[in-house]
Amino acid sequence: MQAITVKDLKYEYIPRTSGRQSAALDRISFAINEGEFVAVVGRNGSGKSTLARHLNGLLVPMEGTVCIYGKYTNSQDLIWDIRRTLGMVFQNPDNQLVATTVEEDVAFGPENLGMEPERIESRVVESLEKVNMLSYREYSPYMLSGGQKQRVAIAGVLAMHPRCIVLDEATSMLDPEGRQDVMAILKKLNRDEKITIVLITHHMNEAAQADRIIVMDKGKAVFDGKPGDVFKEVDLLRRAGLDVPQVSAFYMEAYKSGIVHNDKLPVLIEDAVDIFCKIPWRSEKVISVVDSGVPSNAEPVIEINNLSHIYMPNTPYEKIALKDVSLTVYKGEMLAIIGHTGSGKSTLVQHLNGLLTPTKGSVRVSGIEPKGKALKELRKKVGLIFQNPEDQLFEETVRQDIGFGLKKLGISAEESERRIKEVMKIIDLPEELLNKSPFELSGGQKRRIAIAGVIVMEPEILILDEPTAGLDPKGSMEVYGFLLKLRKEKNTTIIVISHLMEDIARYFDRVAVMDQGEIVLVDSPRNVFTPKEYLEKIGLDVPQITELFYRINQKYPNVRKDILTVDEGIAELKRHNL
Repeated sequence: MQAITVKDLKYEYIPRTSGRQSAALDRISFAINEGEFVAVVGRNGSGKSTLARHLNGLLVPMEGTVCIYGKYTNSQDLIWDIRRTLGMVFQNPDNQLVATTVEEDVAFGPENLGMEPERIESRVVESLEKVNMLSYREYSPYMLSGGQKQRVAIAGVLAMHPRCIVLDEATSMLDPEGRQDVMAILKKLNRDEKITIVLITHHMNEAAQADRIIVMDKGKAVFDGKPGDVFKEVDLLRRAGLDVPQVSAFYMEAYKSGIVHNDKLPVLIEDAVDIFCKIPWRSEKVISVVDSGVPSNAEPVIEINNLSHIYMPNTPYEKIALKDVSLTVYKGEMLAIIGHTGSGKSTLVQHLNGLLTPTKGSVRVSGIEPKGKALKELRKKVGLIFQNPEDQLFEETVRQDIGFGLKKLGISAEESERRIKEVMKIIDLPEELLNKSPFELSGGQKRRIAIAGVIVMEPEILILDEPTAGLDPKGSMEVYGFLLKLRKEKNTTIIVISHLMEDIARYFDRVAVMDQGEIVLVDSPRNVFTPKEYLEKIGLDVPQITELFYRINQKYPNVRKDILTVDEGIAELKRHNL
């Protein structure tokens, strides 16, 4: 039986300013069988979320049809049956949280289905256990971190036992362990209960675990096939703003070099380990690389000493978020902060511009202690971009939104216009967007506009909380491209919270690792990712290419296990095989 049938689906948005219709879906057609696990990938703005909203009737086709288990979404009398059958998990969990406690929120769906209280209770417990959130059942959802909220939203859908689940970037804000847990849950539901899964994602490692991948570009389905077939189409994927898993990219480079001859492209780490452990690794010379992180003469710009922070002290909801944290950040460096969901990362950075004040300890930023009258001066020096930066957009046009902070600082109109145009070049967006409403833009464009509104004020220190969550691979590269440009041209100190280990390995000078409110390790990416077992214990992972070489090293100890990028992997492979 076909679970989902989409035929010649067309949908257009009418922008607020131009009045010209913009095609989000352009006569797209496909079918998904009951029990399939299908990943949908594509650039921001390619139409994925618009498609997802058609699958449960939130949007109705302008042309064409959408059929869910034999029921058409344009039949209003069937819409509640469709939504009972097909559960939806959105990109932003705040859009789905409605109750005062986690337990009540997960129970909301079953209650509206008219279930008996005993069944509701068992489903709430079952669903929260699946997403590892049972211990938070009495918490308010709004006291949770972004990743924890996302788990609760997923649990709320699981509690209704739908026949099909559509997830729109639902893992984008989760830590590596959380993503692995959700993927394991989805695969188990698909395998054991035959639930149809449609996963919209930018994580190619997640897409590789699906039965099938649909690639979208400009509102069309441009490729549809098994992961191994899709990832062979590297040129098509990169034109669509996407990429391939690191192990696939590594294999293709090794194949071009004539070192491997297996024609089956690996898409999962296990496949790559099997292939690369069978080839000879001849060199007996072991090479060690030493990374120092920052120069010895670097100038401190942020000094955190014995910082502790407690939320809602002396109440039943008291939570120790930071415990005796000390950290020095140097001028002009790129520092990444990693840690499991709820480890205290966001709480820490909100102390750096005075949004939060220490319960104990001290913070000094450019010699300023963030309190009292000094806050105004400090906030000129420190720009903070939140976990969902598009939530910072509020003006009628992009120009007004980017220039809002400049206006408040009393910057002249001429200087403001100069800075706005300069920052549009930095974020690589055309100036014609300046007169558009920011709410007409794609998710990736909104994110860059929100970042532009901060960097236009030329802060000495820029802090970004998950800046690439929900962005496609090309969008993520563009974000890091202009961060590197800022560092190079203005010597801006950049601090980024991220769960994407491949990005951290590629772009950052140092990494601070947090666990349960404490900083447990600060070092270069190479030194942080080499002790893989320690990171796994605290819910983190390493770049996929590092994992591959770690496993190769177990069989061939003379092979480096501290490889961070595909290029480094190819160099090590050639050292042994040429």
